This record gives sequence, structure tokens and C-alpha cells, in this order.
Amino acid sequence: MLIHKSHSKTDLIYLINELNIPVIFSHSDNKKSLHDKLKEIFKNSFEIKNKDNVYKIQNDIDLKSYLINQNPKKSLSVKEKNDLMSLCKNIIFYCKNNYDIEKSPYYDTEQQIKDDMDYIKQFGDIPSVRRCCRLMNLQLPQKNHYVPLISPQMKKKLSEKVSCSQVIYNKLKIKTMADNGGKPFIVKFD
Repeated sequence: MLIHKSHSKTDLIYLINELNIPVIFSHSDNKKSLHDKLKEIFKNSFEIKNKDNVYKIQNDIDLKSYLINQNPKKSLSVKEKNDLMSLCKNIIFYCKNNYDIEKSPYYDTEQQIKDDMDYIKQFGDIPSVRRCCRLMNLQLPQKNHYVPLISPQMKKKLSEKVSCSQVIYNKLKIKTMADNGGKPFIVKFD
């Protein structure tokens, strides 16, 4: 089995952890050693333990087809990504200058901006694209609502990031009289 070269070491480690694949690895392993370990695991029969995963992989056949094919997250070449980042910078410049098309040296018409937004919103895994969509949606005389397309892996990562940054201020802890040594207690709300 040949694993497609678009799968990076980080992607493979995330895949192994997400699916609970019985592969023993260390973070000092390189991409080739991870490839070899994954190929070795396919020689024996194994079961995907985490059926409810973001990759929608249910068995070893699904995993093989996922690894043989190009990584869906890596659809842009370096040149394409640079062009995309340039478009994002132009749109952010337009947004930061109060959505005034006359101040923008990059755009002449609103239609050019709409066309660029329609192109970049399909790459929602890139943070700059999400920022462009958020800034364009803040525009007051807005006719279009731009929603970036985000992969399930990135959605999970973003939701974990949000949940880790939440702070809980108020907390109610109830003790029974047995927990308080049999003594009565008073509840006060300040």
C-alpha cells in the first residue's frame, strides 16, 4: 500500500489519535517511519475503535482509501495559497478602510470583491479566509452573507479551542449536613 504524499506527519498523527489506531509512535518519528508503521498495521486485521470520528471512517477499507487518495485538506499548492493570501490581504484592506471602494487600490467595482469572496470562502480552514468572511459580514449595507466552508476536523478543533478558553465564574456547590459534619449551614447570595 502506498500512502499519498499529501498526508503530512501531523495529519497522520492526528488521524492515528482520532481513530485510536493501534500504532505505537513517538513525536520524534518522521513521516516515513509513520508510513511504515501504518503499512505494517494493515498486514494484520484490526478494528477502528472510534466509529464516531470526524473523518467518517468506519473500517480498515475506508482508512486505506483515505490514505491512498490525496489529503482533502491539502488541496492548495504553495503558489495557489500565496495567491489566496494576497486576495485576503486585499479584502481585509478594503474592510479596514471602512468598506470604501475608492480607498482600495486593488478593486474598482463591488463585483470584483464579490467574485473574490466567492472564490476564497471555499477555503475556510485557513484563518485569514475566516477573518475576511467575518469582516465582510460586518458590512452594514450587506446583501450577501459569506459563510466559509470549514472541514469537520477544523470545526472540531475550533470548538475545542472555544471550550478551552471559556471561563466559569459562578459555581454552586451544595453540601449536605453529613458533608458539613452534621452542622446546619446558611446559603447567602451576594
